[in-house]
This record gives sequence, structure tokens and C-alpha cells, in this order.
Amino acid sequence: MQALYQLDVQGTVILEDLDGFFAENSTDEFVRKLAREWTRGTWEKKAVCDEQITSSIIKWQLSRLSMVDRSILRLSVYQLNFCPDIPAKVTINEAIELAKKYSTEKSSAFVNGVLDAVLKKNQAKVGSGSAGKDDKTGL
Repeated sequence: MQALYQLDVQGTVILEDLDGFFAENSTDEFVRKLAREWTRGTWEKKAVCDEQITSSIIKWQLSRLSMVDRSILRLSVYQLNFCPDIPAKVTINEAIELAKKYSTEKSSAFVNGVLDAVLKKNQAKVGSGSAGKDDKTGL
């Protein structure tokens, strides 16, 4: 989430030094590998994630969200769509915990609501008889 925040602030210039960023924040190679995969994957699929977030926020614009909340939501939507090994409940719970730790008092409820809406829309797509996976979302 912190790397996505930095990408939002500084742009793709920090993509070149993601390994250095992760090395400063963790000594565990497995953690660094996951962080690298999730960060790059989220950034590559940012348009898809942003589209799903935008369609799930009511009376808000993506640009009006705090950068922290936007980073948490992007990472979580990426995981909901492209990390089938992570249960949706785990993704949503972790997002709520990140919001509690790094954002405002009301952010955890907001993040929960947005991710719940994204999950329901994704489940409705799958349940509506869509054959195979959607090219945009991976569902």
C-alpha cells in the first residue's frame, strides 16, 4: 500500500527502485516478493481497479478520495480480481485494518462499503452466466 501511495505521488519514476523501497521496509524475501508482485500488478491494472472503484462509490469521485484510501482500495480491488489464492474476506479485512491504521476514523467503514460493492458486482458478473473470464477484470 505504501509503494502504491508513492507511485500515486511521484509517478512511475519510483518503479525503477521498488526493490530498494521494499528492502528498506522488510528483511523477509517472501514479503518483498509479494509486495513487488502486488504493487506492479496493481499499477499495471490500475485502470481496471479505478473503474471498479469509481462504479462502486456513490456521490464521490476517485480524485476526491484521500491518496491513502485510494491506494488501499486499488490494492484490494487488484487482489479481489487477480489473486484467486487470497479469499475475498481476507482481502477486505486486511484493507479495513490498513484503513484503521493509516487513514481517518471513518475510512475503514468507507473502504469496507466500497469493497463489498465491488465484490457483489464481481459475483453478479460471474453468476450471470458469463462464460469464462472477463478480459478486463480476470473474472
